[in-house]
Amino acid sequence: MTGVRPTVLFVEDDETLREATVQALTLEGFEVSAHADALSALRAVTPAFAGVIVSDIRMPGMDGIAFFDHLRALDPEMQVIFTTAHGDVAMAVEAMKNGAADFFTKPYSVSRLVHAIGRAHDRRALVLENRRLRDALREREHRRIGGSSQTAERLQRLIAEVARADVDLMISGPTGVGKNFVARLVHDLSPRRDRPFVTVDAGVLMHDDANLILFGRDPSVALSRSGLVERAQGGTLVLDEIESIPERAKAQLLSLIDTRRFLAIGAERPRSVDVRIIAISRSAGEGEGARPLDPALLHRLGGIAIALPDLASRREDIPDLFREFVAAFEAELELETSDLGEAEWRHLLSHDWPGNIRELRTFARNFATGLTRIAQGSADRAEPQSLREMVARFERAVIEDALRDAKGQVDEVQQRLSLPRKTLYDRLTKYGLRAKDYRR
Repeated sequence: MTGVRPTVLFVEDDETLREATVQALTLEGFEVSAHADALSALRAVTPAFAGVIVSDIRMPGMDGIAFFDHLRALDPEMQVIFTTAHGDVAMAVEAMKNGAADFFTKPYSVSRLVHAIGRAHDRRALVLENRRLRDALREREHRRIGGSSQTAERLQRLIAEVARADVDLMISGPTGVGKNFVARLVHDLSPRRDRPFVTVDAGVLMHDDANLILFGRDPSVALSRSGLVERAQGGTLVLDEIESIPERAKAQLLSLIDTRRFLAIGAERPRSVDVRIIAISRSAGEGEGARPLDPALLHRLGGIAIALPDLASRREDIPDLFREFVAAFEAELELETSDLGEAEWRHLLSHDWPGNIRELRTFARNFATGLTRIAQGSADRAEPQSLREMVARFERAVIEDALRDAKGQVDEVQQRLSLPRKTLYDRLTKYGLRAKDYRR
């Protein structure tokens, strides 16, 4: 056991045994919280509970097994030790198969119980530390969605706020802007980050067995199976391309959004599910056969929405995004890339990127792997430049274009590029540009 003594939450309805065990554990240096029933103990436990729970099995009201089920719903890795009479050993063994840390038959040895609590505490500390490290890694990985423009920073703030709120959400935008990435980002930054992330593709719901895929078949009938909704229990359920969901599946989905209940095939009554629902939609009118969104769906999702812009409207982020993608592919594939050629540079600079971030990522991967080598004429065979130099050229060109279009009006340039005023003036100084040279 580590040097830190854990909190022990001790649940026992026998007052004499409860007081004796609390006293013994306190003398061992533990901080003990005693409860006479499972319901009061449950109110004292949160998913962040760092201690160990020791509970009787046979208790009035909620018994130890039901208590354990509630604890596992809070956190499947909660450390629970059972105490039980000889007649309940089979129940305790079954609980251990389902994740309980240990069990002791009454009367039990306090010294053995102390050692078991110590082992369980070490496991709990390891679980929480691993989660902390994973959260820190996610924080670094998802600190921002890419780019340094005001648009990118505004999106990142919105995503973080919505993730913490744990509400249903609609994400919309053209093809390739990263809607599924943002959905995953919202999940990873939310309290549900350690629970399932399940995506339902609208195309799957075109099948005749859509109800089976979504809601499963009840355990009471032959060939039972869980559906996608049940597999998302406690986590996030993503409905992709929600505007393409067929009418025959829409009624049950509307009911699920409304009530968080669903009816499995063969079931006599609906079952409850705890999920956050994120709907993903293409921009209005985009794609063959696209239909306008059903107002009922929008209403039930609560009106919370994130609209992702196309890449053409945040061109100033392209250098950062390209650099990040290339660096990621270099690390993943253990490659060292050559300098960007003039033809590739012109493509990066002038291309409209109709496929948005997805197309840019593909271009970066092809560049990193050497597949993108546009044929160059003699005029393109200039002295090789570093990626940093080429990014600077691109940034200067974007600012020059904005100055030209805005006729040197700094306020309008700032608005077009979504840059803070100080950043814009810093860039003008860096590249030797003067706004007055573009006024006419």
